[in-house]
Amino acid sequence: MSRITQDLADEIWTTAEAVADAARAAILPHFRSETLSADNKAAEGFDPVTVADRAAEAAMREIIAARRPSDAILGEELADRAGDSGYSWVLDPIDGTRGFVSGTPTWGVLVAWTGPEGPLLGLIDQPYTGERFCGGLGRSDWTGPLGQRPMRTRRNVPLDQAILFTTFPEVGTPDDRAAFERVSQTARLTRYGMDCYAYALLAAGQIDLVIEAGLHAYDIQAPIAAIEAAGGVVTDWQGGPAHEGGRAIAAGSPELHRQALERLNG
Repeated sequence: MSRITQDLADEIWTTAEAVADAARAAILPHFRSETLSADNKAAEGFDPVTVADRAAEAAMREIIAARRPSDAILGEELADRAGDSGYSWVLDPIDGTRGFVSGTPTWGVLVAWTGPEGPLLGLIDQPYTGERFCGGLGRSDWTGPLGQRPMRTRRNVPLDQAILFTTFPEVGTPDDRAAFERVSQTARLTRYGMDCYAYALLAAGQIDLVIEAGLHAYDIQAPIAAIEAAGGVVTDWQGGPAHEGGRAIAAGSPELHRQALERLNG
């Protein structure tokens, strides 16, 4: 893969922001709407999908098809599209649909641009609050109601002072839950239910750890790029790559990552 030039980086960021803008426009009319309903994708339990999920991903793909027709696309709701450029867009139109249908502003739009070695660009967008967290290809910044500012993870926080997040209290298997509890019992504070917004808060230096299991590639690739650009670390629970999904741990610093891994596997 050839070196990414500044012109290409600028093109990819312009495309990524247009993709996120298209998702915002498709989603916001449905959020907290009295007519919103959800279908259940799960054979057991509840895994909702809404018209907003499908409309947003269609709008996102339309932008990519027009601007980057040779890139592949992997999305949560629609069929994969092959490409021949060596790069892929990895999309989750609404990460946190359970939160979306509940009216909480903790869901988000995830956009990643990835190469053979993993994600190169990550964008986490929260349309309702107007926040956008961007990392990779020379950028690490976030914008919101208070304007734009640099995005940096929090450093020099030991595990016993760390704020830890995960989406579901059950985390994964019983063994996964037991491993998570070993970290949680040492951390200063544990909170639940934030979906991708937890990763955004970590990248912005508000929290310190996110530990999850049962992820898909479209759940984690944008957070990986955003957090790494901000100075953090994201791996699987053995310290290897996490961009294919499964179990992931994100930390604000290498030292905190090492401490949490030891507890996970202790």
